[in-house]
Amino acid sequence: MSGMREPATRLDGRFSSPSAAATAWSDAAERLERAEVFWLSTVRADGRPHVTPLIAVWHDGALYFCTGPAEQKARNLAVNPHCVLTTGTSALDAGEDLVVEGEAVEVTDEERLRALAETYVVKYGEEWRFDVRDGAFTGQGGRALVFAVAPVRAFGFAKGEPFGQTRWRFDGAG
Repeated sequence: MSGMREPATRLDGRFSSPSAAATAWSDAAERLERAEVFWLSTVRADGRPHVTPLIAVWHDGALYFCTGPAEQKARNLAVNPHCVLTTGTSALDAGEDLVVEGEAVEVTDEERLRALAETYVVKYGEEWRFDVRDGAFTGQGGRALVFAVAPVRAFGFAKGEPFGQTRWRFDGAG
């Protein structure tokens, strides 16, 4: 992954207060970097949705998460790599929820995995220290595949006053 890409940004006036302004992507990226819990949405082979909470790190313009190869999310992504990562707050009138759409791509480059493993420790602490072996993370839970999701499209939902919906499109995505 190369660094952060600058998306096309627009405020959707249909879902925004008259005084709202679009959120800058740099502000959204900072929120992604700080967020502790994300919800990953994938699609099962039979078309049913699957949603699960997990931790993730924002690094070099993408969100990264890991999962065991036999877990449902890994099996889903093997069939359909399109996914959505969501984070925010459960408050109705404060904060900004973020939704990132993209394609999960497995990361196997060990140099990159070592950098990501260190990013996990910096963000979540020593209990999230992974070793890198055979193109994956290894830890107390065994082998974990690592996936990168570079945003194709993202949405920000500012809550409170003013409320607003910002849409970001990357690389000409629809």
